Amino acid sequence: MKIVVYAIAKNEAAFVDRWMDSMSEADAVVVLDTGSTDGTPARLRARGARVEEARIVPWRFDTARNRSLSLVPEDADICVCTDLDEVFHPGWRAILESTWKSGTTRASYRYTWSFTPEGREGVVFWIEKIHARHGWRWTHPVHEVLSWIGPGKPGPTLPIPGIQIDHHPDPKKSRAQYLPLLELSVKEDPDDDRNLHYLGREYLYCGRYDDCIRTLLRHLSLPRATWADERAASMRFLAQAFLHKGDTEKAVSWWLRACAEAPHLREAAVELAQLFYTQENWDGVLYFTGRALRITQRPHTYICEASAWGSLPHDLRAIAFSRTGRHAEALQTAKKALAYEPQNPRLRENVRLLAQMVSQANASDSAK
Repeated sequence: MKIVVYAIAKNEAAFVDRWMDSMSEADAVVVLDTGSTDGTPARLRARGARVEEARIVPWRFDTARNRSLSLVPEDADICVCTDLDEVFHPGWRAILESTWKSGTTRASYRYTWSFTPEGREGVVFWIEKIHARHGWRWTHPVHEVLSWIGPGKPGPTLPIPGIQIDHHPDPKKSRAQYLPLLELSVKEDPDDDRNLHYLGREYLYCGRYDDCIRTLLRHLSLPRATWADERAASMRFLAQAFLHKGDTEKAVSWWLRACAEAPHLREAAVELAQLFYTQENWDGVLYFTGRALRITQRPHTYICEASAWGSLPHDLRAIAFSRTGRHAEALQTAKKALAYEPQNPRLRENVRLLAQMVSQANASDSAK
């Protein structure tokens, strides 16, 4: 079985050695360099990669990905698309070879997109960038996806739980190009629900709240926008936009709708709990953190916020228990928060103070 890794790169010399070490299990590595000025192509070639240099004008991620895919030999069996800031856990090739079945056209596998400052996994979901050599093409100027162009329908996408890839990005890289490329993507396909969702989210990140609201309302109105997880995310972003505009009532309404749209997701409930924390509505905090923590199955999709699966819901809940006089429950919950961030000084101090309060209360009860 011939396995080839392909990628696009620009000014990523600092990542070359780590990436090539990780990709060395493949039979070949091919890279399209799109204009590096830091010696990336030379470093890649020195490590054994085949590199072609070309400028993509106007810039589009799908064009660059397809150009890099064209570098993969025709006789390859499996293509593995990665970026230079990503690293496979060792042994990925053996797992892929032993799991790949005849007729499979694509594989899905676990992807850690971000890590917390403590080094714990942050946002985690499953991606599908391992695929058969023929029948696939990248589409969309940004947030590009693999689209089937082969005959008939593609074969099944095979989940491979044993493969894990981690993302360690350069925090200095700008995302300024994302907004114009997303606007172009929507212009090219106005009825693509995924593009509209991403564009609305980008407007939120840029502080363009009215554009965010207009775009996400349109996303929710599309007949194709049927995926509950993404619809709920659009509702959450609408809530955040309205909150930034000072309309708390509409914000709460959209968060509640998000909870109802995707009751299997934690995010909307945790965000409501955060809002109620700022309002000192402790019963509201307890209700929505309790609702969130009853959800124990973390989703495999990118609709997943690290904060909802870390210390935050336990931390908010511990504070609410304490503020309502339930110190023993607060202590138990604060310990759960601390387990996620054992070096966090505030969480450690919370546990210490609550333990002291519970001890004093127990001593007082014993003296009676």
